[in-house]
Amino acid sequence: MKNNIDDVLNSLSMSKFRSSFKLNTNMINYVKDKGLEKIKNDAYDIISRRIMPAFPKNDGKQTPMKQVHPVFIAQHACGCCCRGCLEKWYNIPKGKDLSNYEVDFIIEIIMKWIEKNIR
Repeated sequence: MKNNIDDVLNSLSMSKFRSSFKLNTNMINYVKDKGLEKIKNDAYDIISRRIMPAFPKNDGKQTPMKQVHPVFIAQHACGCCCRGCLEKWYNIPKGKDLSNYEVDFIIEIIMKWIEKNIR
C-alpha cells in the first residue's frame, strides 16, 4: 500500500478519469458550512458501512457518482469507491475486512483531496 498521501494524489491526478471529479459550488459551500470535522465523521461512516466489509453490498456500484455528498465524489477521485479500485490503486485485496489502519489511510486521502478542492 502506498503511504505517502501527496504521492498518491499526484498519481491519481494523472488519471484522466480520476482527475475529472470536482466538487461543485454547492458541495464546496456544504463543506465550508458543516466544517471538515463533520465531513471527516461522515467519511468514516460511509467507508465503514460501504467499503470496509470484505464483501460490500453492491460492490462496484455502491458509491454514487453524482453530486450527492462530497465524500462520494472524493471516493471516486481517490480510487476509494469500491474494493476493486482499492485493490487496483492501493493493493488492498478484496475478500477481507479493511483494517482500522486501512480505513484511517483511506479517510486521510479523501480528506486531503477535499481540502485541496475547497480552496
